[in-house]
Amino acid sequence: MALNLTVDIDKDSGFCFGVVYAIDMAEEILAEEGYLYCLGDIVHNDEEVARLKAKGLRIIDHAVLPTLSNEKVLIRAHGEAPETYRIALENNITLIDASCPVVLKLQNRIKTSFDQKDKILIFGKHGHAEVIGLQGQTNNEALVFQDISELDQVELPASFTLYSQTTKSVDKFYAIKDELIKRGYEVKANDTICRQVSNRYEDLGAFARQYDKIVFVSGKKSSNGKVLFEVCQNANPASYFISDPAELDASVFAENDRIGICGATSTPMWLMKDVKASLEAL
Repeated sequence: MALNLTVDIDKDSGFCFGVVYAIDMAEEILAEEGYLYCLGDIVHNDEEVARLKAKGLRIIDHAVLPTLSNEKVLIRAHGEAPETYRIALENNITLIDASCPVVLKLQNRIKTSFDQKDKILIFGKHGHAEVIGLQGQTNNEALVFQDISELDQVELPASFTLYSQTTKSVDKFYAIKDELIKRGYEVKANDTICRQVSNRYEDLGAFARQYDKIVFVSGKKSSNGKVLFEVCQNANPASYFISDPAELDASVFAENDRIGICGATSTPMWLMKDVKASLEAL
């Protein structure tokens, strides 16, 4: 029996401008030249990466970069550390720099702080591509933490400058800043969170409350996806996380349910449309 589901896609979901820029740039070169190297996954979404690989995108890691010469290599929206630019110069590699302008601005601010001898703390995910690029601006001297409990056993300087990965929660950032001030530290806080991402938190909660159930579509590697899914769950406990239409479980939906589909800043709109078609076929 058909479930007769009503399905809407959140109009504000889909790629942020930084990802759109990187993918547009990649597709342009792939159309002209048939292949292009990309340093790390162009976006934290396996389905979109597979689509671009089929067009000739070759994903490489930092260990492979020094083995290339006279090639073009795309830097994705997350940005890169200065070391990457140095290797490219030595090996005559043309960097197609699709670093997000918000990330580049943050890199410059961190480098300026570091050059002024500030002690730097970065609220961000360990090992995340953007965070590695940010740390690189400080000769890897900045202290990275993703939870304030990590700082409990660390001897911090009396005063320091606090930065944040661009996709972190604004509320968490300010809660951390207040807690550190309460602990007696002198904190110069720089709110460097991307507003295109942070505005989604509020909008997404309002979207999720309108529906019986929410299907959140995101790559499992997306840290932004994890945060935004939490927003959905808090607003609507009947929220389900999937990376692919094949992961839909028909048994969780009831007849005439109203379903909202949304996703991370790294989720392509075509994938959400595929999920919508799958739901409408139930």
